[in-house]
Amino acid sequence: MKKYLIAASATLLFGAAAAHAQGISITPAGKTPTVIGDAKNFSGQAAVDIKAAGNSGRYGSVGQVDFMPGARTAWHTHPAGQLLIITEGRGWVQEERQPVREIKAGDVVWIEPGVNHWHGAAKDSRMSHIAISYMRDGKAVDWKELVSDDQYNDR
Repeated sequence: MKKYLIAASATLLFGAAAAHAQGISITPAGKTPTVIGDAKNFSGQAAVDIKAAGNSGRYGSVGQVDFMPGARTAWHTHPAGQLLIITEGRGWVQEERQPVREIKAGDVVWIEPGVNHWHGAAKDSRMSHIAISYMRDGKAVDWKELVSDDQYNDR
């Protein structure tokens, strides 16, 4: 009887572990393509590497964006906000009608829902960040017009 209980307990334990593991999805490194940022949404050279596993895209989008010097996003908003984790280099972020602010490796930036802004590399530095954009009503970003060279250079 004792052997039966031990065997049954082990089966339940391993069965529970296997069921739990089915709730985890892993996308191996290199399995998602890196794409060049769309010219409607980026000025300059920017590479976007979407980071997703399983159905994570239902809740928001996560991407690593690598900006060459001078590259930047267009003006845009996020209906549920955006978190930026600067991983390399130095860049700038600007809220509409506010001064440009410097960001650098190690900085973490929170952008409130609905705030019109742009971000990208400084003129003389590459910049990379992980961008986490949360979903609201099935949408993570609303793209607007490109940041002009005059706007970018007006520091």
